[in-house]
Amino acid sequence: MNTAKASKESDVYSFGVVVPEIATGHKSRNPGDISNEKGLIEWVWDLYGKGDLISAVDQRLGTDYDAKQAECLMMAGLWCAHPDHTMRPSVRQVIQVLNFETTLPSLPPKMPIATYHVPVHSASSSVPSITSTSIEVGR
Repeated sequence: MNTAKASKESDVYSFGVVVPEIATGHKSRNPGDISNEKGLIEWVWDLYGKGDLISAVDQRLGTDYDAKQAECLMMAGLWCAHPDHTMRPSVRQVIQVLNFETTLPSLPPKMPIATYHVPVHSASSSVPSITSTSIEVGR
């Protein structure tokens, strides 16, 4: 259900989207760039799967960063932006990872495909349903 209100869950996801933008120096989606078929999260996840996550770090940083911290940050970002909301961490878990208080998350090498389940309404439901007959009546 979308309530258009901020929640801990939406904050975690948003953090997961912003982290790769900061670490790579790229926007999540650049609508003017036709050559960019992948979103930033998918691109970073592909690099993670190839074992080359560090190559996503903003080139403008040169070598002026800690590679272990950069990798940790981007992995935490991918974890937070996981397509399956049930696999996303809590704020506490993210903080523990970023502080190196626990191990990095174990993510699949390929970005999972998001799946959505349509709620099934029973025939006795009080929620009105749309049928082809009800659509035709409106015409």
